[in-house]
Amino acid sequence: MTEEFEIIAKLFANLEAARAEPFPNQRKQLLAPTNKCVYVVIDPDGAVLHVGQTPRGKGGLYQRLRNHLQGQSSFVRAYFAGDGSQLRSGHSFKYIEVEDSRLRALLESYTVGRLGPAHLGVG
Repeated sequence: MTEEFEIIAKLFANLEAARAEPFPNQRKQLLAPTNKCVYVVIDPDGAVLHVGQTPRGKGGLYQRLRNHLQGQSSFVRAYFAGDGSQLRSGHSFKYIEVEDSRLRALLESYTVGRLGPAHLGVG
């Protein structure tokens, strides 16, 4: 096992162990870091719907989750017909901060393979 793979496996274990944070109710503030992250969106039954990362954007995870809530993502367009407010109905997210862009991309891919999310962003 390469050192890089060991790092990814440890990051994945930390992501899985992370606390699931609820999407906020209407008119409540989203609490998420502005750092670059890999994240998982989970439905109320605990099923993984989406795995993503924050490759660009100054607002990091906060900005990306706001995009989802506002219907400005392929995930929300495909899975919720563009209605991001559905995420406020018991859905949650887990995340891990990963500053290195290569590790972030590798962790996202590894997480998709391990968790098999319902939605795959394929273009």
